Amino acid sequence: MAFESLSEKLQNVFKNLRSKGRLTESDVKAAMKEVKRALLEADVNFKVVKTFIKAVQDRAVGQDVLNGLNPGQMVIKIVKEEMEALMGSTTTEIQLKPGNEITVILMAGLQGAGKTTTTAKIAGKYKQKGKRPLLVACDVYRPAAIKQLQVNGEKQGVPVFSMGDKMNPVDIAKASIEHAAKNGNNIVILDTAGRLHIDEDMMTELIAIKQAVDVHQTILVVDAMTGQDAVNVAKDFNEKVGVDGVIITKMDGDTRGGAALSIRSVTGKPILYIGMGEKLDDLQQFYPDRMTSRILGMGDVLTLIEKAEATVDEEKALEMQQKLRKASFTFDDFLEQMEQVKKMGGLADMLSMIPGLGNQLKGADLDDSMMDRTASIIYSMTKEERATPEIINPSRRKRIADGAGVPISEVNKLCKQFQNQKKMMKQMSGMFGGKGGKKGRFKLPF
Repeated sequence: MAFESLSEKLQNVFKNLRSKGRLTESDVKAAMKEVKRALLEADVNFKVVKTFIKAVQDRAVGQDVLNGLNPGQMVIKIVKEEMEALMGSTTTEIQLKPGNEITVILMAGLQGAGKTTTTAKIAGKYKQKGKRPLLVACDVYRPAAIKQLQVNGEKQGVPVFSMGDKMNPVDIAKASIEHAAKNGNNIVILDTAGRLHIDEDMMTELIAIKQAVDVHQTILVVDAMTGQDAVNVAKDFNEKVGVDGVIITKMDGDTRGGAALSIRSVTGKPILYIGMGEKLDDLQQFYPDRMTSRILGMGDVLTLIEKAEATVDEEKALEMQQKLRKASFTFDDFLEQMEQVKKMGGLADMLSMIPGLGNQLKGADLDDSMMDRTASIIYSMTKEERATPEIINPSRRKRIADGAGVPISEVNKLCKQFQNQKKMMKQMSGMFGGKGGKKGRFKLPF
Protein backbone atom coordinates (compact mmCIF):
# COMPACT_ATOMS: atom_id res chain seq x y z
CA MET A 1 0.00 0.00 0.00
CA ALA A 2 0.97 3.66 -0.38
CA PHE A 3 2.90 5.16 2.58
CA GLU A 4 4.73 1.89 3.36
CA SER A 5 8.15 3.56 3.23
CA LEU A 6 6.93 6.69 5.05
CA SER A 7 5.28 4.56 7.74
CA GLU A 8 8.48 2.58 8.34
CA LYS A 9 10.61 5.74 8.64
CA LEU A 10 8.18 7.46 11.03
CA GLN A 11 7.94 4.36 13.21
CA ASN A 12 11.74 4.29 13.52
CA VAL A 13 11.71 7.94 14.63
CA PHE A 14 9.03 7.19 17.22
CA LYS A 15 10.88 4.13 18.45
CA ASN A 16 13.88 6.35 19.25
CA LEU A 17 11.63 8.87 21.04
CA ARG A 18 10.00 6.16 23.17
CA SER A 19 13.38 4.77 24.18
CA LYS A 20 14.33 8.02 25.94
CA GLY A 21 13.16 8.50 29.52
CA ARG A 22 13.29 12.28 29.21
CA LEU A 23 13.21 14.49 26.15
CA THR A 24 15.08 17.72 25.58
CA GLU A 25 14.20 20.41 23.07
CA SER A 26 17.12 19.25 20.92
CA ASP A 27 15.72 15.66 20.99
CA VAL A 28 12.41 16.93 19.61
CA LYS A 29 14.11 19.06 16.95
CA ALA A 30 16.29 16.12 15.83
CA ALA A 31 13.19 13.90 15.60
CA MET A 32 11.29 16.54 13.63
CA LYS A 33 14.22 16.84 11.23
CA GLU A 34 13.87 13.10 10.48
CA VAL A 35 10.07 13.42 10.14
CA LYS A 36 10.56 16.34 7.72
CA ARG A 37 12.97 14.30 5.58
CA ALA A 38 10.56 11.33 5.53
CA LEU A 39 7.61 13.52 4.47
CA LEU A 40 9.57 15.21 1.67
CA GLU A 41 10.74 11.82 0.38
CA ALA A 42 7.07 10.74 0.36
CA ASP A 43 6.46 13.64 -2.06
CA VAL A 44 4.48 15.78 0.38
CA ASN A 45 4.30 19.44 -0.69
CA PHE A 46 7.25 21.42 0.73
CA LYS A 47 5.10 24.27 2.13
CA VAL A 48 2.77 21.73 3.74
CA VAL A 49 5.75 19.96 5.38
CA LYS A 50 7.15 23.25 6.66
CA THR A 51 3.83 24.27 8.25
CA PHE A 52 3.27 20.79 9.69
CA ILE A 53 6.73 20.53 11.29
CA LYS A 54 6.41 24.01 12.83
CA ALA A 55 2.98 23.18 14.30
CA VAL A 56 4.25 19.92 15.83
CA GLN A 57 7.47 21.47 17.13
CA ASP A 58 5.70 24.46 18.71
CA ARG A 59 3.39 22.11 20.61
CA ALA A 60 6.01 19.46 21.41
CA VAL A 61 8.59 21.70 23.09
CA GLY A 62 6.08 22.97 25.65
CA GLN A 63 6.83 22.36 29.34
CA ASP A 64 3.83 20.05 29.77
CA VAL A 65 5.22 17.68 27.13
CA LEU A 66 8.92 17.69 27.99
CA ASN A 67 8.28 17.37 31.74
CA GLY A 68 5.41 14.90 31.39
CA LEU A 69 5.43 11.28 32.53
CA ASN A 70 5.76 9.94 28.98
CA PRO A 71 7.10 12.70 26.71
CA GLY A 72 7.80 10.36 23.76
CA GLN A 73 4.16 9.23 23.62
CA MET A 74 2.98 12.85 23.96
CA VAL A 75 5.03 13.89 20.91
CA ILE A 76 3.61 10.97 18.90
CA LYS A 77 0.09 12.02 19.96
CA ILE A 78 0.78 15.56 18.73
CA VAL A 79 2.11 14.24 15.38
CA LYS A 80 -1.06 12.15 14.99
CA GLU A 81 -3.38 15.08 15.75
CA GLU A 82 -1.55 17.46 13.41
CA MET A 83 -1.49 14.88 10.61
CA GLU A 84 -5.24 14.34 10.97
CA ALA A 85 -5.76 18.12 10.81
CA LEU A 86 -3.58 18.21 7.68
CA MET A 87 -5.88 15.72 5.93
CA GLY A 88 -9.11 17.34 7.06
CA SER A 89 -9.86 15.99 10.57
CA THR A 90 -13.42 14.98 9.67
CA THR A 91 -14.81 12.62 7.03
CA THR A 92 -16.66 14.42 4.23
CA GLU A 93 -19.51 12.99 2.14
CA ILE A 94 -20.55 14.02 -1.37
CA GLN A 95 -23.41 16.43 -0.74
CA LEU A 96 -26.78 15.46 -2.25
CA LYS A 97 -29.93 17.51 -2.72
CA PRO A 98 -32.77 16.68 -0.32
CA GLY A 99 -35.60 14.25 -1.11
CA ASN A 100 -36.13 13.31 -4.74
CA GLU A 101 -34.53 16.42 -6.20
CA ILE A 102 -32.03 15.52 -8.92
CA THR A 103 -28.41 15.92 -7.77
CA VAL A 104 -26.00 16.54 -10.64
CA ILE A 105 -22.41 15.45 -10.00
CA LEU A 106 -19.72 16.46 -12.50
CA MET A 107 -16.68 14.15 -12.55
CA ALA A 108 -13.47 15.76 -13.85
CA GLY A 109 -9.84 14.74 -14.16
CA LEU A 110 -6.92 14.13 -16.47
CA GLN A 111 -6.81 11.17 -18.83
CA GLY A 112 -5.39 8.05 -17.21
CA ALA A 113 -6.39 8.96 -13.65
CA GLY A 114 -9.14 6.31 -13.61
CA LYS A 115 -12.00 8.83 -13.80
CA THR A 116 -14.44 6.72 -15.86
CA THR A 117 -13.99 3.61 -13.69
CA THR A 118 -14.29 5.70 -10.52
CA THR A 119 -17.42 7.41 -11.86
CA ALA A 120 -19.11 4.02 -12.29
CA LYS A 121 -18.00 2.93 -8.80
CA ILE A 122 -19.53 6.06 -7.26
CA ALA A 123 -22.79 5.24 -9.08
CA GLY A 124 -22.58 1.66 -7.76
CA LYS A 125 -22.18 2.91 -4.19
CA TYR A 126 -25.26 5.13 -4.50
CA LYS A 127 -27.25 2.26 -5.94
CA GLN A 128 -26.32 0.19 -2.86
CA LYS A 129 -27.71 3.01 -0.71
CA GLY A 130 -31.07 2.83 -2.49
CA LYS A 131 -30.54 5.79 -4.83
CA ARG A 132 -31.33 5.71 -8.57
CA PRO A 133 -28.19 6.99 -10.32
CA LEU A 134 -27.77 7.67 -14.04
CA LEU A 135 -24.33 7.70 -15.67
CA VAL A 136 -23.87 10.17 -18.52
CA ALA A 137 -21.25 9.76 -21.29
CA CYS A 138 -19.97 13.30 -21.94
CA ASP A 139 -16.53 12.25 -23.21
CA VAL A 140 -17.00 12.33 -26.98
CA TYR A 141 -13.30 12.57 -27.84
CA ARG A 142 -11.43 9.59 -26.42
CA PRO A 143 -11.86 6.42 -28.50
CA ALA A 144 -14.00 3.83 -26.69
CA ALA A 145 -14.71 6.20 -23.75
CA ILE A 146 -18.47 5.76 -24.16
CA LYS A 147 -18.13 1.98 -24.45
CA GLN A 148 -15.93 1.89 -21.33
CA LEU A 149 -18.58 3.76 -19.33
CA GLN A 150 -21.30 1.42 -20.62
CA VAL A 151 -19.28 -1.68 -19.65
CA ASN A 152 -18.55 -0.26 -16.19
CA GLY A 153 -22.16 0.86 -15.76
CA GLU A 154 -23.33 -2.66 -16.60
CA LYS A 155 -20.97 -4.08 -13.94
CA GLN A 156 -22.63 -1.86 -11.34
CA GLY A 157 -26.14 -2.39 -12.69
CA VAL A 158 -26.50 1.34 -13.39
CA PRO A 159 -28.05 2.77 -16.62
CA VAL A 160 -25.87 4.87 -18.95
CA PHE A 161 -27.21 7.82 -20.99
CA SER A 162 -25.35 8.33 -24.27
CA MET A 163 -25.99 10.33 -27.43
CA GLY A 164 -22.95 9.03 -29.29
CA ASP A 165 -19.72 10.86 -30.06
CA LYS A 166 -21.05 13.42 -32.56
CA MET A 167 -23.00 15.61 -30.11
CA ASN A 168 -21.74 18.53 -28.04
CA PRO A 169 -21.07 17.50 -24.38
CA VAL A 170 -23.06 20.52 -23.14
CA ASP A 171 -26.13 19.34 -25.09
CA ILE A 172 -25.63 15.77 -23.81
CA ALA A 173 -25.52 17.04 -20.22
CA LYS A 174 -28.74 19.07 -20.69
CA ALA A 175 -30.57 16.17 -22.35
CA SER A 176 -29.50 13.78 -19.58
CA ILE A 177 -31.29 15.89 -16.94
CA GLU A 178 -34.56 15.65 -18.90
CA HIS A 179 -34.00 11.90 -19.33
CA ALA A 180 -33.40 11.50 -15.57
CA ALA A 181 -36.58 13.44 -14.70
CA LYS A 182 -38.67 11.23 -17.02
CA ASN A 183 -37.14 7.98 -15.78
CA GLY A 184 -37.04 8.64 -12.04
CA ASN A 185 -33.26 8.96 -11.63
CA ASN A 186 -32.38 11.15 -8.67
CA ILE A 187 -28.59 11.31 -9.17
CA VAL A 188 -27.00 12.25 -12.51
CA ILE A 189 -23.25 11.67 -12.78
CA LEU A 190 -21.53 13.33 -15.73
CA ASP A 191 -18.37 11.55 -16.96
CA THR A 192 -16.57 14.42 -18.70
CA ALA A 193 -13.58 14.33 -21.05
CA GLY A 194 -10.04 14.27 -19.71
CA ARG A 195 -6.84 15.35 -21.39
CA LEU A 196 -3.24 14.23 -21.03
CA HIS A 197 -2.57 17.60 -19.40
CA ILE A 198 -4.56 20.67 -18.41
CA ASP A 199 -5.53 22.83 -21.39
CA GLU A 200 -7.92 25.69 -22.12
CA ASP A 201 -10.31 23.60 -24.26
CA MET A 202 -10.96 21.17 -21.40
CA MET A 203 -11.48 23.93 -18.83
CA THR A 204 -13.74 25.92 -21.18
CA GLU A 205 -15.90 22.84 -21.79
CA LEU A 206 -16.25 22.10 -18.06
CA ILE A 207 -17.20 25.72 -17.35
CA ALA A 208 -19.77 25.61 -20.21
CA ILE A 209 -21.36 22.44 -18.77
CA LYS A 210 -21.56 24.06 -15.32
CA GLN A 211 -23.19 27.15 -16.82
CA ALA A 212 -25.74 25.11 -18.80
CA VAL A 213 -26.64 22.60 -16.06
CA ASP A 214 -27.21 23.05 -12.33
CA VAL A 215 -24.16 21.09 -11.16
CA HIS A 216 -24.45 20.49 -7.42
CA GLN A 217 -21.04 18.86 -6.86
CA THR A 218 -17.83 18.93 -8.93
CA ILE A 219 -15.56 16.01 -8.04
CA LEU A 220 -11.97 15.81 -9.23
CA VAL A 221 -10.25 12.43 -9.72
CA VAL A 222 -6.45 12.45 -9.39
CA ASP A 223 -3.83 9.71 -9.70
CA ALA A 224 -1.72 9.10 -6.54
CA MET A 225 1.05 7.66 -8.73
CA THR A 226 1.76 11.15 -10.14
CA GLY A 227 2.80 12.38 -6.69
CA GLN A 228 3.24 16.13 -6.42
CA ASP A 229 1.70 16.60 -9.89
CA ALA A 230 -1.63 15.35 -8.47
CA VAL A 231 -1.58 18.26 -6.01
CA ASN A 232 -0.77 20.77 -8.76
CA VAL A 233 -3.60 19.35 -10.93
CA ALA A 234 -6.05 19.68 -8.03
CA LYS A 235 -4.94 23.27 -7.42
CA ASP A 236 -5.36 24.23 -11.11
CA PHE A 237 -8.77 22.58 -11.47
CA ASN A 238 -10.01 24.25 -8.31
CA GLU A 239 -8.83 27.70 -9.38
CA LYS A 240 -10.17 27.46 -12.95
CA VAL A 241 -13.35 25.37 -12.65
CA GLY A 242 -14.11 25.05 -8.94
CA VAL A 243 -13.97 21.73 -7.11
CA ASP A 244 -16.05 20.47 -4.16
CA GLY A 245 -14.04 17.36 -3.35
CA VAL A 246 -11.25 15.07 -4.54
CA ILE A 247 -10.96 11.31 -5.11
CA ILE A 248 -7.42 9.85 -5.14
CA THR A 249 -6.99 6.68 -7.19
CA LYS A 250 -4.22 4.03 -7.29
CA MET A 251 -3.42 4.32 -3.59
CA ASP A 252 -2.74 0.57 -3.60
CA GLY A 253 0.20 0.96 -5.97
CA ASP A 254 3.88 1.56 -5.38
CA THR A 255 3.36 5.22 -4.63
CA ARG A 256 4.81 7.56 -2.05
CA GLY A 257 1.30 8.86 -1.23
CA GLY A 258 2.24 12.51 -0.68
CA ALA A 259 -0.86 13.68 -2.56
CA ALA A 260 -3.17 12.46 0.22
CA LEU A 261 -1.22 14.49 2.77
CA SER A 262 -1.04 17.64 0.63
CA ILE A 263 -4.29 18.10 -1.31
CA ARG A 264 -6.52 19.27 1.53
CA SER A 265 -3.96 21.79 2.74
CA VAL A 266 -3.09 23.16 -0.72
CA THR A 267 -6.64 23.33 -2.17
CA GLY A 268 -8.80 23.58 0.94
CA LYS A 269 -10.97 20.82 -0.59
CA PRO A 270 -11.71 17.52 1.18
CA ILE A 271 -10.59 14.08 0.04
CA LEU A 272 -13.81 12.08 -0.35
CA TYR A 273 -12.63 8.61 -1.40
CA ILE A 274 -9.44 6.72 -2.12
CA GLY A 275 -9.14 4.00 -4.77
CA MET A 276 -7.37 0.86 -3.52
CA GLY A 277 -7.99 -1.50 -6.47
CA GLU A 278 -10.33 -2.52 -9.27
CA LYS A 279 -13.38 -3.81 -7.35
CA LEU A 280 -16.30 -1.64 -6.18
CA ASP A 281 -15.35 -2.24 -2.52
CA ASP A 282 -11.84 -1.00 -3.31
CA LEU A 283 -13.19 2.55 -3.54
CA GLN A 284 -13.07 3.42 0.15
CA GLN A 285 -14.43 6.43 1.95
CA PHE A 286 -11.57 8.58 3.22
CA TYR A 287 -11.21 8.78 6.99
CA PRO A 288 -8.31 11.11 7.99
CA ASP A 289 -8.03 9.55 11.46
CA ARG A 290 -7.85 5.98 10.09
CA MET A 291 -5.35 6.90 7.39
CA THR A 292 -3.19 8.63 10.01
CA SER A 293 -3.30 5.54 12.24
CA ARG A 294 -2.14 3.34 9.35
CA ILE A 295 0.67 5.73 8.39
CA LEU A 296 1.89 5.82 12.00
CA GLY A 297 1.74 2.02 12.32
CA MET A 298 -1.22 2.06 14.72
CA GLY A 299 -3.44 -0.15 12.57
CA ASP A 300 -6.98 0.46 11.31
CA VAL A 301 -9.32 -1.86 13.17
CA LEU A 302 -12.52 0.00 12.21
CA THR A 303 -11.92 -0.47 8.47
CA LEU A 304 -11.06 -4.12 9.10
CA ILE A 305 -14.36 -4.63 10.96
CA GLU A 306 -16.33 -2.87 8.20
CA LYS A 307 -14.67 -5.05 5.53
CA ALA A 308 -15.51 -8.16 7.53
CA GLU A 309 -19.14 -7.09 7.97
CA ALA A 310 -19.45 -6.39 4.25
CA THR A 311 -17.93 -9.67 3.06
CA VAL A 312 -18.63 -12.32 5.70
CA ASP A 313 -21.94 -14.18 5.59
CA GLU A 314 -23.32 -14.30 9.15
CA GLU A 315 -24.83 -17.79 8.85
CA LYS A 316 -21.62 -19.20 7.41
CA ALA A 317 -19.62 -17.49 10.16
CA LEU A 318 -21.77 -19.17 12.84
CA GLU A 319 -21.44 -22.51 11.07
CA MET A 320 -17.66 -22.08 10.94
CA GLN A 321 -17.61 -21.18 14.63
CA GLN A 322 -19.35 -24.46 15.45
CA LYS A 323 -16.82 -26.38 13.33
CA LEU A 324 -13.92 -24.69 15.09
CA ARG A 325 -15.40 -25.60 18.47
CA LYS A 326 -15.75 -29.24 17.47
CA ALA A 327 -12.37 -29.22 15.68
CA SER A 328 -14.12 -30.55 12.56
CA PHE A 329 -12.50 -27.98 10.27
CA THR A 330 -11.76 -29.44 6.79
CA PHE A 331 -9.65 -28.37 3.81
CA ASP A 332 -12.89 -27.25 2.08
CA ASP A 333 -13.59 -24.93 5.02
CA PHE A 334 -10.07 -23.65 4.75
CA LEU A 335 -10.56 -22.82 1.04
CA GLU A 336 -13.69 -20.87 1.97
CA GLN A 337 -11.76 -18.90 4.59
CA MET A 338 -9.06 -18.00 2.05
CA GLU A 339 -11.73 -16.68 -0.32
CA GLN A 340 -13.08 -14.46 2.49
CA VAL A 341 -9.58 -13.11 3.14
CA LYS A 342 -9.17 -12.28 -0.56
CA LYS A 343 -12.52 -10.46 -0.60
CA MET A 344 -11.31 -8.37 2.31
CA GLY A 345 -8.34 -7.15 0.29
CA GLY A 346 -5.78 -9.89 0.82
CA LEU A 347 -3.83 -11.21 3.77
CA ALA A 348 -1.10 -8.53 3.92
CA ASP A 349 -3.61 -5.67 3.71
CA MET A 350 -5.86 -7.27 6.34
CA LEU A 351 -3.07 -7.96 8.83
CA SER A 352 -1.55 -4.49 8.31
CA MET A 353 -4.75 -3.04 9.83
CA ILE A 354 -4.15 -4.84 13.12
CA PRO A 355 -2.29 -2.54 15.57
CA GLY A 356 1.32 -3.52 16.15
CA LEU A 357 1.57 -6.00 13.29
CA GLY A 358 2.97 -3.61 10.66
CA ASN A 359 6.63 -3.89 11.63
CA GLN A 360 6.37 -7.56 12.59
CA LEU A 361 5.10 -8.42 9.10
CA LYS A 362 7.96 -6.64 7.36
CA GLY A 363 9.80 -9.14 5.18
CA ALA A 364 7.19 -11.85 5.74
CA ASP A 365 6.01 -13.72 2.65
CA LEU A 366 2.39 -12.57 2.70
CA ASP A 367 1.78 -12.24 -1.01
CA ASP A 368 -1.64 -13.52 -2.08
CA SER A 369 0.09 -15.82 -4.58
CA MET A 370 1.05 -17.84 -1.51
CA MET A 371 -2.65 -18.46 -0.89
CA ASP A 372 -3.14 -19.35 -4.55
CA ARG A 373 -0.34 -21.91 -4.25
CA THR A 374 -1.97 -23.41 -1.15
CA ALA A 375 -5.33 -23.48 -2.94
CA SER A 376 -3.81 -25.36 -5.89
CA ILE A 377 -2.55 -28.04 -3.48
CA ILE A 378 -6.01 -28.41 -1.92
CA TYR A 379 -7.73 -28.51 -5.33
CA SER A 380 -5.41 -31.39 -6.27
CA MET A 381 -6.94 -33.45 -3.45
CA THR A 382 -10.00 -35.65 -3.89
CA LYS A 383 -13.26 -34.71 -2.12
CA GLU A 384 -12.63 -37.50 0.37
CA GLU A 385 -9.10 -36.23 1.12
CA ARG A 386 -10.33 -32.69 1.69
CA ALA A 387 -13.05 -33.89 4.06
CA THR A 388 -10.78 -36.32 5.98
CA PRO A 389 -7.16 -35.13 5.75
CA GLU A 390 -6.06 -38.01 8.03
CA ILE A 391 -6.22 -40.45 5.08
CA ILE A 392 -3.58 -38.55 3.09
CA ASN A 393 -0.67 -41.03 3.13
CA PRO A 394 2.73 -40.63 1.38
CA SER A 395 1.54 -42.00 -1.98
CA ARG A 396 -1.47 -39.66 -1.95
CA ARG A 397 0.81 -36.74 -1.06
CA LYS A 398 3.02 -37.47 -4.07
CA ARG A 399 -0.04 -37.53 -6.37
CA ILE A 400 -1.29 -34.23 -4.87
CA ALA A 401 2.15 -32.61 -5.28
CA ASP A 402 2.35 -33.71 -8.93
CA GLY A 403 -1.17 -32.42 -9.59
CA ALA A 404 -0.42 -29.03 -8.04
CA GLY A 405 3.03 -28.76 -9.61
CA VAL A 406 4.78 -28.22 -6.27
CA PRO A 407 7.48 -30.15 -4.36
CA ILE A 408 6.13 -32.88 -2.07
CA SER A 409 7.73 -30.99 0.87
CA GLU A 410 5.09 -28.23 0.44
CA VAL A 411 2.27 -30.77 0.66
CA ASN A 412 3.89 -32.34 3.74
CA LYS A 413 4.23 -28.92 5.37
CA LEU A 414 0.59 -27.99 4.67
CA CYS A 415 -0.71 -31.30 6.04
CA LYS A 416 1.43 -31.04 9.16
CA GLN A 417 0.39 -27.47 9.90
CA PHE A 418 -3.24 -28.34 9.26
CA GLN A 419 -3.12 -31.25 11.74
CA ASN A 420 -1.38 -29.04 14.31
CA GLN A 421 -4.15 -26.48 13.94
CA LYS A 422 -6.84 -29.12 14.49
CA LYS A 423 -5.02 -30.30 17.64
CA MET A 424 -4.88 -26.72 18.85
CA MET A 425 -8.63 -26.35 18.26
CA LYS A 426 -9.28 -29.41 20.41
CA GLN A 427 -7.13 -27.96 23.16
CA MET A 428 -8.95 -24.64 22.94
CA SER A 429 -12.37 -26.29 23.06
CA GLY A 430 -12.17 -25.98 26.85
CA MET A 431 -12.62 -22.26 26.46
CA PHE A 432 -16.01 -22.97 24.88
CA GLY A 433 -17.20 -25.41 27.53
CA GLY A 434 -15.42 -28.53 26.23
CA LYS A 435 -12.63 -30.59 27.76
CA GLY A 436 -8.99 -29.62 27.85
CA GLY A 437 -8.41 -25.93 28.07
CA LYS A 438 -4.74 -25.71 27.20
CA LYS A 439 -3.87 -22.75 25.11
CA GLY A 440 -2.28 -23.44 21.73
CA ARG A 441 -0.24 -21.17 19.56
CA PHE A 442 -2.28 -20.28 16.50
CA LYS A 443 -0.50 -20.64 13.19
CA LEU A 444 -2.01 -19.98 9.79
CA PRO A 445 -1.65 -23.17 7.69
CA PHE A 446 -0.48 -21.40 4.52
